[in-house]
Parts: sequence; C-alpha cells; structure tokens
Amino acid sequence: MALSAADLPALYTLLVNSMSQDESVRKPAEAALSQSENRPGFCSCLMEVITAKDLVSQVDIRLMASVYFKNSINRYWRKRRDSSGISSEEKQHLKQKLLSHLREENNQIAQMLAVLISKIARFDYPREWPELFSFLAQQLQSADVLTSHRLFMILFRTLKELSTKRLTADQRTFAEISSHLFEFCWRLWQSDIQTILHGFSTISQSYGSSAVEQHHDDLYLTCERCLFCLKIICQLVISGFQSDAKCIQEIRPVKEVSPVLLNAAQSFLPYYTSFQSRHPKFWDFIKKACTKLMKVLVAIQQRHPYSFGDTCVLQPVLNFCLNKITDPEPDVLAFAQFLIKCMVMVKSVLECKEYKPSLTGRVMDENSVTLEQMKKNNSNAVAGVLTSLLPKERIVLLCNILIRRYFVLNSSDLEEWYENSEAFHHEQDMVQWTEKLRPCAEALYIVLFENHSQLLAPIVVSILQEAMNGCPTSVTEITPGLLLKDAAYGAAAYVYYELSNYLSFKDWFDGALSLELSNDHPNMRIIHRKVALILGQWVSEIKNDIKRPVYCALIRMLQDKDLSVRLAACRSLCLHVEDASFSEKDFSDLLPVCWVSCFNLVKEVQEFDSKVQVLNLISVLLGHVNEVIPFANNLMQFFQMVWEESSGESLLQIQLLIALRNFVVALGYQSPSCYAMLLPILQKGIDINGPDELNLLEDSMLLWEATISHAPTMVPQLLAYFPCLVEILERNFDQLQVAVDITEGYIILGGREFLSMHASSVARLLDLIVGNVNDRGLLSTLPVIDILIQCFPTEVPPLISSTLQKLVVICLCGGDDKDPSKTAVKASSAAILARIWVMNTNYLAQLTSEPSLSSLLQQTGVAIEDNILLCLVDIWLDKVDNVSSHQKKTFGLALSIILTLRLPQVLDKLDQILSVCTSIILGGTDDLSEEVSSGDAMSSSRIHGEDSLPSKELRRRQIKLSDPINQLSLENSALKMP
Repeated sequence: MALSAADLPALYTLLVNSMSQDESVRKPAEAALSQSENRPGFCSCLMEVITAKDLVSQVDIRLMASVYFKNSINRYWRKRRDSSGISSEEKQHLKQKLLSHLREENNQIAQMLAVLISKIARFDYPREWPELFSFLAQQLQSADVLTSHRLFMILFRTLKELSTKRLTADQRTFAEISSHLFEFCWRLWQSDIQTILHGFSTISQSYGSSAVEQHHDDLYLTCERCLFCLKIICQLVISGFQSDAKCIQEIRPVKEVSPVLLNAAQSFLPYYTSFQSRHPKFWDFIKKACTKLMKVLVAIQQRHPYSFGDTCVLQPVLNFCLNKITDPEPDVLAFAQFLIKCMVMVKSVLECKEYKPSLTGRVMDENSVTLEQMKKNNSNAVAGVLTSLLPKERIVLLCNILIRRYFVLNSSDLEEWYENSEAFHHEQDMVQWTEKLRPCAEALYIVLFENHSQLLAPIVVSILQEAMNGCPTSVTEITPGLLLKDAAYGAAAYVYYELSNYLSFKDWFDGALSLELSNDHPNMRIIHRKVALILGQWVSEIKNDIKRPVYCALIRMLQDKDLSVRLAACRSLCLHVEDASFSEKDFSDLLPVCWVSCFNLVKEVQEFDSKVQVLNLISVLLGHVNEVIPFANNLMQFFQMVWEESSGESLLQIQLLIALRNFVVALGYQSPSCYAMLLPILQKGIDINGPDELNLLEDSMLLWEATISHAPTMVPQLLAYFPCLVEILERNFDQLQVAVDITEGYIILGGREFLSMHASSVARLLDLIVGNVNDRGLLSTLPVIDILIQCFPTEVPPLISSTLQKLVVICLCGGDDKDPSKTAVKASSAAILARIWVMNTNYLAQLTSEPSLSSLLQQTGVAIEDNILLCLVDIWLDKVDNVSSHQKKTFGLALSIILTLRLPQVLDKLDQILSVCTSIILGGTDDLSEEVSSGDAMSSSRIHGEDSLPSKELRRRQIKLSDPINQLSLENSALKMP
C-alpha cells in the first residue's frame, strides 16, 4: 500500500528511532524502514522530511532521510524483477521537488541534495530528464551567491556522476553537455577570480575594518563557488573531449584554460603567508585553490598531452614549476603541498610517453599522413620544446637542488624521528609519494635520472664523493656534512642500476659503509638507516665474495636500538632472501638470531604496517630456507601470539595466513606438529559466516590446500572441515581451482574413511560444479572425478549419477569442432565414462538406459536416435586423438569390451575399432609423468627432489601406478574380439 502525507508522523518517528543508541529501539525502526523502501510514496515522504521548514534545525533527521532516499534511488529507480520500482508520476514529482529546493542553507543537506540529483541524472538524463541542465543554467543567470553556490555544487556532482559512464553514447552526451556549459562556466570562474583577488587586496589593505569584515561571508561563498566551478571546468575539459593522444586533434580549451589557471595560482600565492594568522578561512581557501589549480593542470596534461605540449602552454607551466622547485620564494618554500604539485607536474611531463621522440610511424600514401606519423610529428615537436626548456645546465641544477635541498633531513624531520622513529620510517618510506615533499622529490629525481642517466650519473657520484670526503666515517655529530651524506646515500640507493658502472660496491662497502655500521653512536642511526636502504637496493650488485658480510650487516641492523633502522633492515633483508642468487649457505648460521630478532621486533613495534612488514620477512624466510624445523616451536608460539593480537586487522591476518602456508610447506611431513596452533586458525578462516570471511577466505583456502597436501595422514579435525568446501562453492566459484585441489587431497589422503563420512557432500560438490562452471573449470575438475572413480569404481558411480549424466550430455552435445577447450572437455568426459565401462560395466549400461538421462538430453536439445551407449562408442572413436596415452588405452579397453556384446550396430564399426585398438597398442604408453592433474602444479610446494615431494603428490603417483587400467592388457582384450 502506498504511503501518503498521513504517514509522515510515523515515518518521522522511525527515522528518529533509527538513530537511537538503544538497540531495542533502533533495530525495529531500521527493519520497518527497510520494509517500506519499495512502497510507493516512500521517497516522496522522505523528500517532505528533508525539505520541511519546521525541521530545518534537525539536521541529523534530514540527513538520515536523505540517506534512505539515496539508497532507494540506487535500488528502485529502475524497475526490477522483484519490484515495480518507483512510478513515473512519483519520479516526476521528486525531480520537480528537488529542483525547487535549490537554496538550501545547511551545507551538509545541500551536498546530499546534490548527490540525490546526480544519482537520478545517471539514470534519467537525457531521455527522461532532458531539461535538467538547461534549467540549472537558466537558474544561474539570476541567482544570488548562495543559490549559485548550490547550483554549482549540483552541477559538479552531476557531471562527475555522468563522466563515469563509459558507453560511447554516454560519452557523446557528455561532450554535448560540455559544449553548452563550458563557455558560461569559464566566464563565471574568471569573473569570480577577479572578485576574489579584489576582495583579498581590500582585506590585506584594511585589516581590522568592521565594514570590510561584513562582506567576508559573501566573499567566502564566492571562494567556495569558485572551487566548484574549477572542478566543473576540469570535468568538462577532461571528460568532454576525447584524449588528443588518440584523436590527434587540438583541444582548443586546453590552450585557453591552462595559462589562465597558472596565472590564478601565481596571483594567489602572495597571500599565503599574510593570511595564515589573520584570515584562516581565506588562507585555507588559498591552500585549496593553489593545489587544486596545479592538480587540474596535471590532469589536463595527462589527458591531452599534445595540446598541452604547445609552446604557449608547456613553456610557461614548466618554467613556473621548475623555478618554484629550484628557486622558491620563502612563502612557497613553506607551502609544501604546492611544491609537491609542482614536482608532480614536472614528473608527469618528464615521463609522458607522448613527449618521447618516436621512431615509429610510416607514410602509407605520399598524399596522406597516417595517424602514427601525426603522433610522431607531434612527439618530436614537443620533444624540441622540452629540450629548449631543459638544457643540460638546468637538468644538472635540478638534480643538485633535489639532492642537496629536498633530500636533506631538517630539524623538524629529526625531531619527528626522535619522538617516534617507527612513525617516521613509514612516513618517509611507505607513504604515497604525492603526500610528502621528500618522497615526491625522490620520485621526481628517479624519473629525471632515468631520462638523463648518462649526464647525471657522474654528477651523482661526484656529490656522493664530496659528501663522503666532507664527512668521514668517524664523524658522529649531526652536521650539515653528515646530513648531506645521508641525502647523497639516498640518491645513490635509488639509481643503483646506472651507478654500478661508475662505482664499485665492494670498494664502497669495505671502505665506508661497513665502517659506518661499526660505529654505534646514537646519531649514526641517520646513516645506518640509509645504509640499510642501500644494501637492499644494490642487491643485484652484491657478488658472492661480499654476500656474507652484507648478510651479517643486515642482521646486525635488525637488532639496532632504533626502530626505523630495524624496519629498513627488515625490508632490505627480505629483498636479499627473495633474490635469485640468495646464498643459503652463507646465511644458515645467521638464522637463529634472525628469527629471534624478528620475534622481538614484532613485539616492540606498534604500527600495523610494521607488523605486516616483519611478518612478510618471516614468510619469505620460510619460503626460501630449509632449516625451519629446529625453530618450529618458537615459530608456532609466535604465530599464535600474532593471531590472538590481530583480531579485526584482516590485512595483518592475511599476511599471517601466507606465512603459515609457507610454514606448513617447510615442515612437510612433520606439519602435524603445528596442528594445535594451525587448525583453529584455519577453521576460522574457512568459516563463510565469519566476520572477516571476505578478506580471509582466499588465503585460508590456500593454507587449507597446503595443509592437506603435506599431511602424512588424515586427522579427524581436518576430516570434519570438508563440508565447509561445499558451502564455499555454493556461494560462488571464485576459489574453484583451490577447491578442486583440496577435494583431490581429501580423496587421496582420506580414502574410504573420507568417502563413507562425506559421500553426500562429495556428490553435492561435483553436481554443483559440473554444468555450472566454464570449460576451464571443468578441465580442472574432471581429473578429480576420474581419480575418485579409479579409487572407488563400485561405490562412487551410483553416488554421483547426476554428475555422470551431465558428462554424458557434454559428450553427446555438438559445437566443439572449432573450440579446443570444448573438445578437451568432451574428450576428458568421454574418458571418465570409458573408465566406468571398463571397471563397472553394468552400472554404465544401467545409467545410459535410465529415463532421467533421456529426459535430460531432451531438455538440453540433444537428439538421440540410437542407443545412448552406442552414441558413446562414436565419441570414443572420434576423440581418441584428443586424449593422453593413458586415456587412449582406456578408450581401447572400453571398445574391446563393448565388442564382446556382439551388437550389430557395434560390429558394423569393427574395422574402425580394430584400427583404433591397433594404433593404441603400437603407440605404446608414455611416461606416467604426463598425467598431470589440477594439483600437480602445486604452488604450495618447493620441490628440491623426490624426497621433499608433498605426501599428497607421492600418494597420487602411487594411485596412478596402481590404476587397474595399467594392469589390464589391451592386446589380450583385443584377442577376445569377435
């Protein structure tokens, strides 16, 4: 039944109760609101609550109503199978109501209204709401500052929503919007900029004047509107035109907009310092505006590189950014976020592939130029502009400035380090490079060096030598020389791949780095941290004769008093262990102290990222060293402690599950010794009703597979987990391959005990997979069905009759002639049915005569004229060349057995059957190693030889060797043929 105005009081009460702290009040209200969502009139009532004048002060209630309104739009604006959705009449009413409430004074509510309009526009514009943008544009003509601010908020949200639609028609629609709105928005934005600059000038000259301060609110609204307008212009230029890197057409607004955006940023910068203490609201706007202006310029450059590469755009923008980086005014130097954006712009230009001189492209016709040739011409033109903007002297200067100014730690950095070394480590080394000045400078330096390595490699080496000469290894005071050496070490670490041609790592390590590590003065933590970085980055240059000293140095730093040094050593040690040339011989005696250092480090660190980093090292060690068993007890205690302390930290738990998997693999046949710790963790990870199921399931499944693969015997706890696998696959097939490997492990390891306990679950699981997954999924599952039937030829076929019927349908369906995967599926399915015919002949005869199979074939559109069994004979003859030698023998045995029935239809094929059997006999059998099942790849195993093979693999090989098909003689069967 529809809701009406009479239901408003009840709806209001439900909204109030839905925010109650009392769960007994909140839960029923939420349930009642949820049940009302699809009722006609629900959204209209919510709209009345949002816009009611007598509820203006009750912002929380109005916000809650708008949230339910938004959810209803997402769920019911479009008609659904289970709901008629919102009626056309109500939709029209809601749209009119929204557009009539533009002058909302509360900013939070105004934002939600803008979101509501944008969500509806995504569904209805342009077909069902063609007048939306013309109406908004018309309202802008006569709007006051507040209304125009709200209108631009709506425009921005709506354009942002529409710009995410990727269909060609939608992009064409957006281009039309852009052509209509751009000029108006651009003119208004320029006008706002002039108004704001005039207002700022007046404020700076009239500090303390009450007459001027009365106009601050309107000016601030203009500032806010200006930011929205800038975002809209960005959307129109970025999404309203196809990238010129694809269309090779000049995008006119790029040339028009970019220089003006740059000028605006230049005009705002002088007010940055003067407004900081006197006018914090406007100072905050200046920060936002300057960084946003540069961000928009970067976005335009990345979207339309060729148009941006024109001299009138690229030259002033790049010159401005380079000048601010190399010679910033004191105001700019204090404005770190703005400097970051300047560096991002320079980096974006330097690594832009469209600006690299191109050697590709050819003229197909003397009178016409190909698209590739046009790109080449444009690239060469921009490359010429860049060469003039970046002569060698300027490149060298930029490199020097980055290292000597931006890499150098300042007093603020050192203070942060001493207060919290762990937080300092992550801020410097693990933060997004666009968020902090030093990481951003390092990212720019790396790109600059990559572009000009021949020029800059000697420069960096000279800076390094200068720093080392100016600060000998014995110096411990924090001097400018020591800080420069720290910066130079960082510069050398980041570009090791080129500097190795100019610098001998062995000489550097022996002559300086190792000596510095032997100095335990507290101030040397600065150098020690950077040495740890160098040892990790230069791993490829560390040869055999110096590996041992480097390993010892890293282990020593892993025990340093400073957490930042220890975490840097942890990361570098991980790189060494993962390196292809890792020497376990040189490392093995260091393992005991390494394990202890890792355990201690996890206990001492506080931050989540630190624990993940140490766990990653432990996981890598487990995957690359053989000497694990002596430390198993300590590792188990450690894993137990981390699991108990990581409740709710799913990323940390994921890293722990990875480490546990490597631990199980490393223990091999002795893995049951860790079951007391492992199995409760595994049980929680595979529980699909657990709170962290979405995050933990994938890695828990991999751990489950490793546990089964390396278990020497089946234990009751593991046996009891199997039904969970069915529940997991009933939800989706995302983990199908691992699930198949686990199932095979249970069959091989659990044997008859497993089948007797979980027969119905096995049947459900296979029936769930076959017929519901693609060919790739079937190809991984069919070998498991085959080995199940091989192990239990009498018990299993009746148990999985539904699955087998589906295999018959797969065999008798056509459409595999031009599809190799379908051919493989049909051939493997036929081989399974042939095995049943050989090992349980009566059952297959019974199965093929069942009415339910004939009915299933009819439902799937398969027309069968002959006996189904005779149709399978045709398949066995047809697919004999598409299977392995072992499966060929199975086909041959099946054909020889069916000949003994002396059926006329089969005898008619005698020559063909004899030919196939003869070719199989003469062809012999290949090595059994070709029989690879889904589990053979076994990502969980580290195979160093036959002795270290997982128990599952050894058992599977034994089962293959004892296959009755191998014991039967096709020659003897052929002799019995009529």
